[in-house]
Amino acid sequence: QVQLVESGGGLVQAGGSLRLSCTASVRTFSGYNMGWFRQAPGKEREFVAAITWTGGSTIYADSVKGRFTISRDNTKNTVYLQMNSLKREDTAVYYCAATERYGGWLLVLSAYEYWGQGTQVTVSS
Repeated sequence: QVQLVESGGGLVQAGGSLRLSCTASVRTFSGYNMGWFRQAPGKEREFVAAITWTGGSTIYADSVKGRFTISRDNTKNTVYLQMNSLKREDTAVYYCAATERYGGWLLVLSAYEYWGQGTQVTVSS
């Protein structure tokens, strides 16, 4: 069983930055590939970014590429999402998730077995 807890959300002005953290309660954090998803009001949950268990490979949604950076520290059981140049359309609840699947499955919501409770990010103009 993997428990995930996100933090770092909040209110920020457009153009600003936030760093989200997600800490896992699991013995073998390095055994999981990790992803970030988001869900805006009235919309479906969507993929944002993912990182492999070594941290050696990352994937991004086109909408955040060049602005967001996913990273992880396996010694701290934590995955991060650095968000720069935030836009109003980035407003959403952000969720981290863990999966033992790999490759193209990292973009697929249903491939993730474990989810955090989410953290709200609000970008104001």
